[in-house]
Amino acid sequence: MSEQMKATRSITGRVISNKMDKTITVMVERRQPHPVYKKYVRSSSKLHAHDENNECREGDMVIIEQSRPLSKTKAWRLVKVVGRAD
Repeated sequence: MSEQMKATRSITGRVISNKMDKTITVMVERRQPHPVYKKYVRSSSKLHAHDENNECREGDMVIIEQSRPLSKTKAWRLVKVVGRAD
């Protein structure tokens, strides 16, 4: 399969932990309307992503991309760091 035909899912989130070796924990927040009340509700998920060069710090905004399973809980990889933490 060529690179152009692969449809990979990528999302943006904030790094909340970088304590593991070559792994970061990214919190992804999204807003979706409640099915009955139509009020926007904020929900979040924590995802583990592979960080090959240990370049991320806590608070960084990153783009991660879905990949093959790399471990029991890690199936995402770091694409790039969008914004650095202060």
